[in-house]
Amino acid sequence: MTETNVHDGGVSIRGVGKSFGPTDARTTVLQDVDLNIRMGEFVSVIGPSGCGKSTLLKVVAGLLDADEGKVTIDGESVTAATRNKMIGLVPQAPALLPWRTVLDNVTLPMRVNKGTNAGRAMRDARELLESFGLGHAVDKYPSQLSGGMQQRAAIARAFVFDPSVLLMDEPFSALDEMNRDQQRMGLLEFWQSNRKAVMFVTHSVPEAIILSDRIVVMAAHPGRIAEIIPVDLPRPRGEELYATDEFRDLEARVRTSLRRVMGGL
Repeated sequence: MTETNVHDGGVSIRGVGKSFGPTDARTTVLQDVDLNIRMGEFVSVIGPSGCGKSTLLKVVAGLLDADEGKVTIDGESVTAATRNKMIGLVPQAPALLPWRTVLDNVTLPMRVNKGTNAGRAMRDARELLESFGLGHAVDKYPSQLSGGMQQRAAIARAFVFDPSVLLMDEPFSALDEMNRDQQRMGLLEFWQSNRKAVMFVTHSVPEAIILSDRIVVMAAHPGRIAEIIPVDLPRPRGEELYATDEFRDLEARVRTSLRRVMGGL
């Protein structure tokens, strides 16, 4: 499945392919992936293990080069977008430096990239941490925080350059379900007041529905887009949506699509 509308804003993925391995035994991980993520749009990518979700996110982030196709961010190459700090990346693990305080961890990108800071509007790190409920923890070290609080600090760090695009690779996967739900609702509240283009990789169907404007279902071997499902739920959203018929109908549709790509139908 492809998207044909071309636009300059947000993320544009065109015909992306990626393979790994020796020349005589290459494994195709991504094949002919087309996707647009508009500015202010939250798009989740879901699919079975091995379908290339994280590989696609790494290509968009500039951590991997595509073998085929092209990715642009706000009309610029990924290289230029990375250089200009237009991309915020939140990995699965928070990757906080244990010898630095929470505030120091969040401001570290500003110190490392001083040349990029000139003339740029930056987010105030203390205000960001306050927005994520970490105002009381600015002087604490990562070891003094819960897993959920560490992940919130990592998300705040990704926002410090006020990027136009946010890429998130299963950021809540290591948390228990109760903590995970609390963190996703916190992210949702913050995003609803700071609309970025978001590409969010997840294995959780409810998480994808509650957060997203659209859900991209990927198939494996090779990784490709099987279906794009619009999430026509009103915003702003809260936990009450979980109990609605509309939410349950969407959940059934996404799970049916996943069963198809996994050969269950």
